[in-house]
This record gives sequence, C-alpha cells and structure tokens, in this order.
Amino acid sequence: MHDLVIRNGRVADGTGAPAVRADVAVDDGSITAVGEVSAPGRTEIDATGLVVTPGFVDVHTHYDGQATWDPLLTPSIWHGVTTVVMGNCGVGFAPAAPDRHDWLIELMEGVEGIPGRALRAGIQWDWETVGEYLDALDRLPHATDLGAQIAHGAVRAFVMGERGAANEPATADDIARMAEIVQAGVAAGAVGLSVNRLELHKSKDGREVPGTFAEIDEILALAHAVAAGSPDAVFSTIFSLGAQADDAVWHEQIDWVARLSRETGLAVTFPFGASSDGSDRWRARLARIEAENANGARLYPQVGSHRQGLLCGLRTMNPFMGRPSYTALAGLPPAERATRMADPAVKAAILAEHGAPGTTALASLMLSQATAVFPPAPMPEQEPDPATSLAAQAAATGRDPQDLLYDWTIADEGQALVHFFLGGYAGSLDPSLELMAHPDSVLGLGDGGAHVDVICDCGYPSFLLSYWVRERARGTLGFETAIRILTSEPAALYGLHDRGVVAPGYKADLNVLDPDRVSPRPVEIVDDLPTGAIRIVQRTDGFVATLVDGVVVQRDGEDTGARPGRVVRSRPRGA
Repeated sequence: MHDLVIRNGRVADGTGAPAVRADVAVDDGSITAVGEVSAPGRTEIDATGLVVTPGFVDVHTHYDGQATWDPLLTPSIWHGVTTVVMGNCGVGFAPAAPDRHDWLIELMEGVEGIPGRALRAGIQWDWETVGEYLDALDRLPHATDLGAQIAHGAVRAFVMGERGAANEPATADDIARMAEIVQAGVAAGAVGLSVNRLELHKSKDGREVPGTFAEIDEILALAHAVAAGSPDAVFSTIFSLGAQADDAVWHEQIDWVARLSRETGLAVTFPFGASSDGSDRWRARLARIEAENANGARLYPQVGSHRQGLLCGLRTMNPFMGRPSYTALAGLPPAERATRMADPAVKAAILAEHGAPGTTALASLMLSQATAVFPPAPMPEQEPDPATSLAAQAAATGRDPQDLLYDWTIADEGQALVHFFLGGYAGSLDPSLELMAHPDSVLGLGDGGAHVDVICDCGYPSFLLSYWVRERARGTLGFETAIRILTSEPAALYGLHDRGVVAPGYKADLNVLDPDRVSPRPVEIVDDLPTGAIRIVQRTDGFVATLVDGVVVQRDGEDTGARPGRVVRSRPRGA
C-alpha cells in the first residue's frame, strides 16, 4: 500500500515532454511510481480530467519577514508555488547584529515596500548569523518549502556597521570577514548570495543599498566564498532596469558578471526584459548573454511573464497624495473620500495644487508616461490595447490627462485601481513570449511579499497558464513548456535537484489542476499584515490540490492545516 496515489490524471512531468496518462504513487514524501499503479493508497486523489504537475518554484520573492509569521506564504501558495527563494536584491534579515534590527527593517521597507510597522510587529528576532536564521525558520511551521539567499547589504552592515551602510569602501580585513560570513552561511544552507547594484533602490533614509557601489574585487571575493561553501549556490544581482539602462553601462555590468561566473563556476541570474519603447535592442543584449555562455559563463537572465504594474487608487497610493486639499480628506473612508472629491470645487482645488516636497514623484511619472497608464478594471489587463491608455483616451476626448486620471482614481465609489506600468509599456508582450521560452532564461520577478500595498505580481503562474497558454490571440506557449519553465528550470538553477520533475525518486511536491479552469481572480485589498497594514492579494481558480512532501496543503484553494514545509538548504561543498 502506498501513502498516496493520484489516479487517472495526465502527467506533465516538468521536462517539457508531452503530458501522458499515468497514476502517481507517493511514499515517505517521495514519488515512487509513475504509470500504472495497482496498489491502493491510504489516501487517493481522483485526477480524472485533470493534470498532475510538479509544484512550482518561485526564485524571486521577498518573504524574508513574512516567513516568520505566515505559515502559508500567501498569495504564492494559492498559485501552486511549493518552493520559494527569498533574500533577493541584496536585502534580507541575516546576518543581523542586535543593534541593526531597525536599520535592516528600514532597508527592506525602502527597497521592497514592506510596511516597517508590520515587520517590527511580526518578526521575533532569535538569530544573529545566517545559519541561525535558517534554523529559526525551520522551527516555524510552514506549508511550503523556502530557501534563503544571503543579502550583501546585511553582510556589509553586520561587518562594517555605519561604514557599510554609507557605502564606504571595504578594507581588506572587511572583505575577509564578509567572505567568512558568506562561506559559513552558504555551508549552513543558504542557496546563494544576492548583490544590489541598482542606484534607484534606497533605504528609508534615502541611502542606496549597501554594496551598490562596492568595488568589483569585493564582490568577486564574496562570490568565491559562495562557491567554496556549496557547488550548487547561485549569485543573483540587480544592476539595471532591464532594457532601460544605457547600453554602455549595461555591457559593463555583463563584463563583470561573466568574469565572476567563469572564475567561480557560479550560475548568475539578474533581471532582464525588453524595451518599453518597443525597440529591438534587447535582442543584441540577449545575443551578448548567449555569447558569454558559449564562452564558459553561466548567465541566466531572469524574465517576467508581464511588465510590473502599480495598482494606484484611494485604497493604495495615488498621484494626488500630498496635495493640501487631498490631505485634508485622506483620513476619510475611500467611498466618502471619493464622494467629496467628486465635488467640482474640491476637484478644482486639488488639480490646481502641487504636492508637498517628496510626494510628487508618482504624479510626475504617471503623467509623463501616460501611454503606460490604463483605466481601472477588476482584473488588471497585462497586455492592454494602447488605445485605452490615459494618453490615448485624453487625446480622443480632448481632455487634460490629469483631469481624466482624477476621474479614474475616484471611480467605483473609491474602489478603483488605476493600472500603471512602471517604466513604460510598448503596447505588446511579444518579446516576453520569446524570452520566457529561451533556453538560457529563468522565469521569475514575481516579487512575492514585496511592494504589497501597490503590486501583486506573484500570481504569475496562474497568469501564465491562463493567458499565455489558453487565451492570448497573438501567440501562446505550449502547456508543457509553461510547466517546464515553472518547475524544472528554476529548480535546476538553484541546485534543487530533488524537485521540479514528476518521476520516481523526486520529492512529491505536486499540483493537481484543471488546465481549462486555471485563472487568476480579481485582486483584493486586505488588512491582514501585523498591525493591520494592508496588502494586495490575488486568489485563483483551477487548482484542485497542491502537495508538499507528499502531503496535501491546499485543496480547492483552501488551507488544509498541514505544515510539511522545510527550509531548503544548499549542498555543502564536499558533501
């Protein structure tokens, strides 16, 4: 008798091979048979008309704080994600000196938009080193597995204190101490090191992430320490906003990451995307990456299934915040605020005003990129018709764009969420189709746990399986290809060789889903963070069961109460 048998389903095994009719048997948390299974299971799931896939692996999340209070890691688990990787973008919570807790929280709040008051209330600091952080996470109940990278910003602050926070140059002794911490942390199980080189990322105090301006020799020394700690660990970085960066600067970054990869043997991953202006220069950049990989590097551009979009409104953040007449109403409930703002005199006053210093950035961005601003909808469109943009609609109706944006913002009794593609929108996601399927790319950039009051992109697995597989009229992905890029590809990048494939011997992290029904639901705004801080979440339909370690953790989108999740640890060098 088996512990569990999933019967009568089609298995899309995660390799990209065509789905086949097969049963799946599970024992002691591992898959033991795929095919005709005659022996019964203590638990059986009838998958007639359904598909069995590996659990999804999300390699770009920021659940570093949420993982200490939320056993489910929502919203990701609702979308079939069974393994998350945290500690991205050079920010995280280990190592953590006792006198740097508030500083680490402010860094995370500034870079990743996670409310500091929620982090302060939710995190119970019972660690100092990276290994102690991993152990602390492992003592907590979780439904999903989670892996953590070491954050360069945290390491620098731990070793150098204020000098590190101020991005001062590291001494030889500083670098040696940082390397010791990194090697020990990876040997203890951290799955990689993340380094932030993006100047736009700043702490709450306005300073760039520690390491943003670090000498390449410092970064190389830490990368060698990663390689010494584990043969499977990854080096991740962010150094530009995809195709928006200057070509010369971008190629300079590729120079050093390619060198790092060849010297250390590490896989290197970084955000990559097509130009928002519709140009083809991303192709030349992709060709550069291909050439470096042909020359011994291991570069894995990390791509998204759509552009990052802000959801702006009276319940989140909006372009009229900071203007005196709006501030006078800001404490009112959204519906009452919308009613008051609809008064012509109030509207005229708000539109005539300028925001207080430091509050005008969003308005300036949205109005200067009006071709990337789209009307509110219960389900934000990720590839909208350019003719529906703020710029196009203002021109078509002869209205001032700011006036129209105001009306969009207060629509639906203050419940409206205006969709703004940060960085621009070229009118098509055609390049994404090519990039997602590219053999060198890895799918990610969902940012689960981050920017929670204005973004919810971590439902991308459901979006991929609905829009990109079924619904898009301008070209789609095959179902098995979509499953591969959600499972075996990200698992392999991070050396998670025990998952991502439905085959005997692999970990029984599985989804049972209806491929015709998988579809993300409209976004919701909830106030379930510690201290009642809000966040945007998105549920989905079509997932019949999600299993971690052979245990059903979600059934029809509802929590079963099972907590089999564990911290994923890298394989120590020599093990």
